[in-house]
Parts: sequence; structure tokens; C-alpha cells
Amino acid sequence: MLSSPSPDLSAFHEFLGEGGLITDAASLTRYTHDQRALMQGQTPGVLRPRSTEDVQEIVRLAARLGFGLVPQGGNTSYVGGATPEPGRGQLVVTLERMSRIRSVDATGFTLACDAGTILADAQAAAEARGCLLPLSLGAEGSCRLGGNVGTNAGGLQVLRYGMTRDLVLGLEVVLPDGSLFSDMRTLRKNNIGYDLKQLFIGAEGTLGIVTSYAGDWVTTEV
Repeated sequence: MLSSPSPDLSAFHEFLGEGGLITDAASLTRYTHDQRALMQGQTPGVLRPRSTEDVQEIVRLAARLGFGLVPQGGNTSYVGGATPEPGRGQLVVTLERMSRIRSVDATGFTLACDAGTILADAQAAAEARGCLLPLSLGAEGSCRLGGNVGTNAGGLQVLRYGMTRDLVLGLEVVLPDGSLFSDMRTLRKNNIGYDLKQLFIGAEGTLGIVTSYAGDWVTTEV
């Protein structure tokens, strides 16, 4: 039986440059297996953007070339939501190179990060300013904020501080047509109308790829 020809990913390689596209089988394994090694997915390639603009162009290219996309954070999912389906030719989009902490506001008790920021790193940034980022998970050393938002993670302190959606003040999301939804405001008192960012929290990447997060924290005296 003849195997299917490998899909042409040259457009992604040309755009993302060196290190932006992974296609060798050995390196793909960690992106195609779930945390408990119960699910084995398949992908012709992993895309590694560095910026929101990169993600926008990836989405446009994928739509034009007919590729499905599977957003992936720390790949700590226990339900397989970040595992590309075998035989579908889906490309994984990992935000592991988008891990910049954009701003820390100890006066307003907020921070803004790229969605690829590891939760423990965001916690450390808050702690360094005498504050607490309440979201805490067993996987906090490897899970990423975009995945926390996409799954509406609960965690160890959910009874006191709420779910992830209760800690999100703003989001930046690349939509399926490559356009950008951007609402990174950190204003708590906000009654302007529809809270559109809430649509993306818990949607597991089905409505768009979260690229940035503005979150809430508390003082350590609370």
C-alpha cells in the first residue's frame, strides 16, 4: 500500500523561518502524545510562532492551504483536547516561544502576559511584587496561560478565588479568519455591554487562538 505524500509546508517554513516549523518524527512525539500517554495523535508539523502577528499569518495560511489547526499550550491536557487527530493532517500551533511577561502592575494588582507564559513564571512575577496570582494547578510548572484560559482551569484555590474566567480581565485572540480580537484592558469596573472575551474562556481554541492574557491578582495580605 502506498503511503500518502507529505503535505507541502514550505509556506509555513518560509514565513516562520529557522526553528519555526518542526517536522522530524522524533521531535514531533512530544506534541502528539497526551500527558498520560493514553492518546497518540498525528501531525505533519508543529508551528512555533513568536508573536501575535505570526499567529495571524499562520491562521490565514492554514485557511488558504486547507490545514486544520490545533492550538497547544503545555500539552498537559487530560482530555486530549490538544492532541491532533490521526489522519486529519492537522497542524499543531504551540505558543511555547510566546512567553513574554508584558507588564506587572503592583498598584493595580494586574499583570499582562503572552499566552505561552508558563503559569509558574507568571506566579513568580506576581510574587516578586508582593502579590499572589491565585490560579494554581498541579501542572503549574508546565501548563501555559493560554491553555488555562482555553480550558477555564479551576485548580487548587478555586473555592476561594474562582475559576480562570474569574481572574481574566482582558484577552487578545486571533480569530479563524486571521483577524484580531483585542481587549487587554485591566479595568475591573466595566459595564460597557457584552463581555465578549468570556466567549473564548473554556472554548478550547474552537473560536480562536488566545495569544495574550491580562489577569487579576491579590495582595499577599489577603
